[in-house]
Amino acid sequence: MAVAIGICAVRERARWAFWDQTAHLVADTYVEAIQGTGALALLLAVDRRPPEGLLDRIDGLMVIGGADLDPAVYGQPLSEHTETTYRERDEFELALTRAAIGRGLPLLGICRGMQLMNVALGGTLNQHLVGDDGVPTHRRIIGTFEGTEHEIDLEPGSLAERALGESVHVARCHHHQAVDRLGDGLVVSGRARDGVIEAIEHPDGWALGVQWHPEAGDRRELFEAFAEAARAYSGVPR
Repeated sequence: MAVAIGICAVRERARWAFWDQTAHLVADTYVEAIQGTGALALLLAVDRRPPEGLLDRIDGLMVIGGADLDPAVYGQPLSEHTETTYRERDEFELALTRAAIGRGLPLLGICRGMQLMNVALGGTLNQHLVGDDGVPTHRRIIGTFEGTEHEIDLEPGSLAERALGESVHVARCHHHQAVDRLGDGLVVSGRARDGVIEAIEHPDGWALGVQWHPEAGDRRELFEAFAEAARAYSGVPR
């Protein structure tokens, strides 16, 4: 029996075939990364109800990339650089993330998902991360990872280092925001060479957030480690 990984779906306006309407979406790269481990990928639609009903049905939770978080959820005013936000999605994922960490459910946050993990535990975000040229240093061209490959130093013995099997990881990213004040109980386990926090984790259970996009590459060690944690949590053998 395969373990089930819940992937929080994006709820936005979309076009397909003859239709142009609000839809729940998850890019194939995320789905294929989970299915490639042998786990089932279950898309979780935004829901206003308490998160327990969903979490009872999955063995791991993955929160993916997407729009900026509404700064109001971490107590800050809207910056002129803040892009499109979806408060209903924010509230849904914050509730799921807090409940998942509370029960020790394996959790993987990717890009926005890592930022949301930080905010869920009381942290804040830098709303616009730019270099001396005024261009976001970790998102050179919108819609592509071009020019963003960089080295990330992982803390020795950290969950991130163990999951990836190396102390320096080369990653691609696409973000203009970053962790500012760290959330309660979280530890930094990876930084880019410019000092930007690229990985955070919670010491209780398997809870890891990465600022880069592992689903966009060919390597699958991180997803394999995540799926293995879900198997251990559920008691399902490989």
